[in-house]
Amino acid sequence: MSTPILWYFADPMCSWCWGFSPAIDVLRDEYRDRMKIALVLGGLRPGETTPMTPAAREDILHHWHAVHTRTAQPFKFEGALPDGFVYDTEPASRAVVAIGAIEPKLVFPQFQAIQHAFYAQGRDITQAAVLAELATVLGVDGTAFLDLFNSDAARAKTQAHFQQARKAGIKGFPTLIMQRDMQLHPISNGCLPLETVREAIDLSLQAKS
Repeated sequence: MSTPILWYFADPMCSWCWGFSPAIDVLRDEYRDRMKIALVLGGLRPGETTPMTPAAREDILHHWHAVHTRTAQPFKFEGALPDGFVYDTEPASRAVVAIGAIEPKLVFPQFQAIQHAFYAQGRDITQAAVLAELATVLGVDGTAFLDLFNSDAARAKTQAHFQQARKAGIKGFPTLIMQRDMQLHPISNGCLPLETVREAIDLSLQAKS
């Protein structure tokens, strides 16, 4: 039997994924010798071009407060989602793809750095310059990063991530699906407690193929 893969469908601009971030860190550490955990960028609002309406901003901030209350993850609410902000999730996802092409081990660190910059610091992670700065903090050359970030290959691979999520029937983030050989086993959908997810993973790993 091949090594099991836990597919983690998430988006760097999904607040519940930010809430789940500490849990995925624990899972990656606890299960690193038993399975591979692979990130699939889900595509929450890719290609959005219209600035947010006040109603949309209020709705999203409602979710942010809910995430903060449940998970205690840090949020910068003051000045969040300013007038004219376009909630396009494609650039942030493409930044993760780009850094993965340079150093695969930095995929999760870059993903979480982008999350932290957006939610805890209130930075505009739809901007290439901000994404490049976050990459340089992880030790990646900024010019090399931007070359990949702006490439057709990175754009195509990012779209492939979105298509994989749609093909898997993902309806929300975060979602975990276990793959054992060619069989897929749903693990969790939503920001569930770590223990709940851990129990589902253990059951899946113990089950016969």
